[in-house]
Amino acid sequence: MEPAKVLVRLISTEKAHQLRLKHNVLTFIVDRRATKRDVKEAVERLYGVRVVKVNTLVTPEGEKKAYVRLAPEYDASEIAARIGVP
Repeated sequence: MEPAKVLVRLISTEKAHQLRLKHNVLTFIVDRRATKRDVKEAVERLYGVRVVKVNTLVTPEGEKKAYVRLAPEYDASEIAARIGVP
């Protein structure tokens, strides 16, 4: 899958903000067909970071959400700011 098509958007909620600050995790809505491996490769290629772990779930609304934990040497808040999320 093409990296730009895997990641739909970065989530900017209070919970997502707390995960960024406390656990170095970015939260995305991703394509329903994307696997954890697709999500990992897309984040690494698009943002030039190393991903440690990816957890996914399907929301009651039918969207697929991915929690992407970055390696300690990268700052999730800095990546989110680069994307355009305060």
